[in-house]
Amino acid sequence: MDFAALQFFKAVVDEGGISAAAQKLHRVQSNVTTRIQQLEASLGAQLFIRNKRRLILSPAGELFREYVEQLLQLSGEAREAVLGGTPRGSLRIGTLESIAASRLPPLLSGYHASHPAVRVELTTGTNDALLEGVLGRKLDAAFVVESAGASQLDVIPTFDEELVVIAHRGHARVRRANDVRADTVLAFPAGCAYRRRLQAWFAADDLVPERVMELGSYHTIVACAAAGTGIAFIPRSVLDTVRGADNLGVHPLSGALGKVTTCLVWRKGESSLALNAMKIQLGELRESARKKTAAGARPRRAQKTTRRPSSAVVR
Repeated sequence: MDFAALQFFKAVVDEGGISAAAQKLHRVQSNVTTRIQQLEASLGAQLFIRNKRRLILSPAGELFREYVEQLLQLSGEAREAVLGGTPRGSLRIGTLESIAASRLPPLLSGYHASHPAVRVELTTGTNDALLEGVLGRKLDAAFVVESAGASQLDVIPTFDEELVVIAHRGHARVRRANDVRADTVLAFPAGCAYRRRLQAWFAADDLVPERVMELGSYHTIVACAAAGTGIAFIPRSVLDTVRGADNLGVHPLSGALGKVTTCLVWRKGESSLALNAMKIQLGELRESARKKTAAGARPRRAQKTTRRPSSAVVR
């Protein structure tokens, strides 16, 4: 059993088959098939159940996968240690679309400038899909709003957001869910943390949204809300990144419902030099934002003005 064989095995698992794994590894299919067969022979166990053209992990394969992921993780850490502590390799980051649009561009730009040897692979998805990706080792870390399964994760706060209700500019003022009970709800598919907050907001008034239109991007949600199609929950920071916001009515939410903190999560006890560098940069950005907020909230000292006595001019 060697690390190359383990990488072949993981590629087949991640890609769902020999053909896709071969394409990812830049190898011919027969080579991948041979390596998997040799690995099974060396272990004395069947790792995959072959069903026509599909490969499904066997019970032994499921168990083996956990060890393979740990071994490859340790291999990467060992390589980083030998190379002298310079972040390099790939960093697979998951993010909510709202964070990708409004918060990450300056972060990623600064990170790339400081750590050019790291290749950042960015994936967007719903809150639940991102958590599943981290726990399933398809992502190294992710920016999420809710961190269910925190016992298996390490978590740090990153960005503070204000959640607002958006509707057509001509919509009556929105204070509670009862004010929009007849409106269509515009939302991302199930698994979206903001959608769950909206449902809780409706439940507080003993209501359930009658009509939900599932959409796949904030651009579409904002455009539909501006056109009068319905209402939506959205982070206020997103409004600066999309067109059509001028035709919107923006209604703040009272209390804790309108306050959201995005967190970076990763598997407990597992990190890398590349991820540590990202965490350090996030900490610096958060501290800088805190200082700016404190400076903006500090009352300005009144400036003393000295009046000069007016002098009459006699002609």
